[in-house]
Amino acid sequence: MINIGKYIEIAINWLTEHFARFFDVINDGVGGFIDAFQDGLTWIPFYVMILGLALLAWFKAGKGVGVFTALGLLLIYGMGFWVETMQTLALVLSSTIIALMIGVPLGIWTARSDRADKIIHPVLDLMQTMPAFVYLIPAVLFFGLGPVPGAFATVIFAMPPVVRLTDLGIRQVPADIVEATRSFGATSTQLLYKVQLPLALPTIMTGVNQTIMLSLSMVVIAAMISAGGLGEIVLRGIFVTHCCLCSPVDLFVVIFRRRYSGRYLGYYLGPYYAGLGER
Repeated sequence: MINIGKYIEIAINWLTEHFARFFDVINDGVGGFIDAFQDGLTWIPFYVMILGLALLAWFKAGKGVGVFTALGLLLIYGMGFWVETMQTLALVLSSTIIALMIGVPLGIWTARSDRADKIIHPVLDLMQTMPAFVYLIPAVLFFGLGPVPGAFATVIFAMPPVVRLTDLGIRQVPADIVEATRSFGATSTQLLYKVQLPLALPTIMTGVNQTIMLSLSMVVIAAMISAGGLGEIVLRGIFVTHCCLCSPVDLFVVIFRRRYSGRYLGYYLGPYYAGLGER
């Protein structure tokens, strides 16, 4: 009988022993990043946050979205889950930013290199087919309990869509436009930043949307390793079989998904992207 788990355990023990300092640095850096978001969000008075987000949604997405945003956030505050909501938002924002910082460059690399595409795409397939709970195991082994391993697991789970769709968007840029740009003497960098990325932005934004959605769903699961936020309330309700505790939080997660989805990100940034595409 082949005991693969034994060899995996040996590899993990070796990593934790020889790279402990490296994992501590990541733990401190990501932890500070999340804490900064959380402190900033909780420092802002709730009424200022609700009013600002509602006005922004109204101005960019219309009256219906603005009213829905205001009512949803007021409901969250009225039920006493405002602090947990800000914790969840901080973790979602931190995980999404880290996933985009890693995923978009990887997507650009795979679009410009067929060899990198052949190597990275099977890895992405593995990341997307693994059960979500599996990502919690290495996160806890390397970083312990808390929001940092939650962010680590969320980044791994949520990153593949933006890598794939960045690659797809760049590869779908018409070949005649690329050839015309090169014929005018544009360098590879100018071609990427002034032609390919602006034309690929609608597809990339779809990847951003999916990354935000997956980050939010994984953050709730990450409550199992003490990541905090709304997921911790859901987990507590499951342990005590308390439907009245879980149901409001499920509703708040739906409100969250509507309010902070990539669709509304597109409303806010759409005119800028459209301007780049026209140029």
